Amino acid sequence: MNSTTIRQQINQYLDGLSSERLEMVAEFIAYLSEKESEEATQELLDIPGFIESFERGKKDIAAGKVTNWRNIRSDV
Repeated sequence: MNSTTIRQQINQYLDGLSSERLEMVAEFIAYLSEKESEEATQELLDIPGFIESFERGKKDIAAGKVTNWRNIRSDV
């Protein structure tokens, strides 16, 4: 089942719910969204050297040590 079909099905279910149930659904979706975000963050943090590289990148940006990717790749 693709995303569009799933969203349509969810919307059909939502249309039949009371306000109280809709509130529960909203809380559950917020929980799932937060959980997914946390998992994505953890996935990045698990990469060896990621934090150091990220911090170095932020310093380079602040110091203007950046190269516009458009000057490197004109085919994108």
